[in-house]
Amino acid sequence: VQLQASGGGLVQPGGSLRLSCAASGFDFDNYAIGWFRQAPGREREGVSCISSSGDVTYSTDSVKGRFTISRDNAKNTVFLQMNSLKSEDTAVYYCATDTWYRCVPNTVGVGMDYWGQGTQVTVSS
Repeated sequence: VQLQASGGGLVQPGGSLRLSCAASGFDFDNYAIGWFRQAPGREREGVSCISSSGDVTYSTDSVKGRFTISRDNAKNTVFLQMNSLKSEDTAVYYCATDTWYRCVPNTVGVGMDYWGQGTQVTVSS
């Protein structure tokens, strides 16, 4: 199982970024995928998740209305479109999955075995 996160960078407040999580080595369209983030000195938090079919999504309250998660099972890729970015969105963003993982609220990725390498998002003027 391999997950590769990309698309991070430096953006001004109010700007946008689109993160990608490219998957390989497993039956991608049978797995829910989650995006998590961790800022310096803070605990990891769940950002958004999407079910295997894409019909169920969840986003944490702080990003609702600004972030949109989607997936393209034909391309084995999950996307996180991030709009109206704020300085508090600055963090390393990771995508992750596991055989038992389901897209439900309030998960922080404990016990998940498959993680991408992370991509840095910095929101600053």
